[in-house]
Parts: sequence; structure tokens; C-alpha cells
Amino acid sequence: MAILEQLLAIARNTLFESIRQPVLLVVLLACGILVVLSNPFSAYTLTDDQRMFVDIGMSTIFIGGAVLAAFVATNVLTREIDNRTVLTVVSKPMPRPIFVLGKFLGVAGAQTIVMIFLAVLFMLVEIHGVREAVADPWHLPVLLLTSGALILGAAAGVWCNFFYGWVFSSTFIVLTTPLLMLAYGLCLILGPDFTPQPASRSFQGDLWVAILVLFIGEYVLTAIALAASTRLGQVLTLVTTVGFFILGLLSDWIFGRRLARLDEITNGIIDAGGSPDFALQAEQLILKIAYSVVPNFQVFWLADAITQKASIPVDYLATTIPYGLSMILVALAVAVVLFQRREVG
Repeated sequence: MAILEQLLAIARNTLFESIRQPVLLVVLLACGILVVLSNPFSAYTLTDDQRMFVDIGMSTIFIGGAVLAAFVATNVLTREIDNRTVLTVVSKPMPRPIFVLGKFLGVAGAQTIVMIFLAVLFMLVEIHGVREAVADPWHLPVLLLTSGALILGAAAGVWCNFFYGWVFSSTFIVLTTPLLMLAYGLCLILGPDFTPQPASRSFQGDLWVAILVLFIGEYVLTAIALAASTRLGQVLTLVTTVGFFILGLLSDWIFGRRLARLDEITNGIIDAGGSPDFALQAEQLILKIAYSVVPNFQVFWLADAITQKASIPVDYLATTIPYGLSMILVALAVAVVLFQRREVG
């Protein structure tokens, strides 16, 4: 029970510390603006505007989460190690694995709040839809309720900062996120002219599933960033996290394509009655190891299925979710090993 209390205490303190960071608000505002602007930008495709909007919006959330994971993980761990404030925690009878796991849960919690903010904002813009012609109506509930939620959240943040000394960034994010969720719920049952409508007409279940799977990919990046921050500084942690992100997106092209080609060559040699040489087998082994170690972030990208109006199979989720969880566990295990022998004194 004491271990659980320690874990929750570290996670809670890390969550509060993370959500107060100014970079959290900067990334949120930048991504939020891009999500909103992706609607008018998508109107110039001359083909499928809604498909372009989904691609731009979801990629903005994905990239923003990757950058956020690197910055926040670095600030909550590397800064404590550099300032030696971590000594006040690890000098007590607290196992270092619990400390690392608590840090991950706190950072993941802060990232979840930001991701929910962006996801709900994205879904609100999706309800409005891309205006492909001047005759297309404006969705007034989306415009008014979303603007009202943002203005009310900002006003509350300024008020609490001025009178109570609360941090504006954390106050704005924490208050505005539920307001946006409320606005989204109302927009589901209101038509463009405030006429009642069934919620099923605007609710996009598959799109929500795709966003939730995207969340798992972000948690994998958070675990990788935390592992890197146990030994590296902020710049190198950012480079490492973004590098894994890019490498993971290109994993099928870099490793999978070459591995499939080598398998064809090997099968052809065996069918001809020969045996593959040592160099071929060694290259296959190296590619298999790299393909297994590097997280494949393409499996978390389901926007193509959404834009092609294809349903997301349950068996695909049954494979992808455990894959993401296993990658998180592996990255956290690496973080524990690296931090276990890290000199913090």
C-alpha cells in the first residue's frame, strides 16, 4: 500500500508540474490553431475536402503530441536531475522504478488532457465540415459554442491568475477542456440552425476510435522520451524522440520492404535447391531485429481507413493495442535500467 501511495504521489505531483509548463500551452495553441485552419485550407483540394481535413487535423495532433512528449518529459526529469532536486525523493525509501513509473503516469496524464482538448476541438471542426461552396451553411452551434468555451476558459484563467495567483496555462487547459466537451455534446444534437437532430447524425464513432489509437502511439513516444531524458539533455531528448517518431513512421519502408524482398530471395534460393549464404542471413537477422525494436507508428495511423470510409476491424485493434502497450512497457523498462545506475548526487 505504501508503494501505491508513493506512486500516486509522484504521478500527481508530476501531473501538476507538467500542466503548469508554458510549453504545454504553446504547443496546445499552435496545434489548436492549425486544427481550426485545416478546415478552410482543405477547401482548395478540388476533390475530397473532408479527406484532406482529416489527414491534416490528425497529423497535427500526432506531431504535436510527439513534440509535447519530448519537452514535458525532459522538464520533469532532466531538470530535476540537473538541479539535484531528485535527491530529496530517491534518498527516501522509494524504489527508483516507482519514481520512473510515477513520472511517466504524470506526464501521460498531462498529455492526455492536452490530447483530449485537441481531439474535441478537431471533432467540433469536423461537425462543422468543410464549406466547399459559398452556399454551404455555417454551423452556428459549433461556431458560437466553441468560441464561447474558449473565451470563457481564457477569461477564467486570467481572473484566477490575477486574483488567486493560479498559473494561467494550467487553469485555461483544465477549465476549457470540459467546456469544449460540453460544447461538443450540444453540437451533436443541434443542426446548423440550432434545430434538434439525432446525435447519431454527427457522431463519428470510427473517427473517435482512430483518435484513441493515436493516443496509444503518443504514450509510446512519452515512454521513449522519458527513457531518453534519464541520460540526455533537453535538446538530445527532443532529437531522440523526434528521430524515433520519424523512423517509426518509415519503419515499413526502411525495414519491412527490404525484409520482404530478402524473404522472397531466400525462398527462391531454397525452392531452387540451394541454401542462402551467411551475408544474406545476417542481413535478414539485422533487419528483423531493427524491425522489431523500432516502434512502428504506422499501425497507430488509422486516418486512411477513415478517409476511405472503411470500418476498423476489431481484430486489428486486438493486435494494435497490445502492441502499443508492450512497446510502452519495453521503453519504461529501458528507462528504469538507465535511471537505476544514474548518478544523481
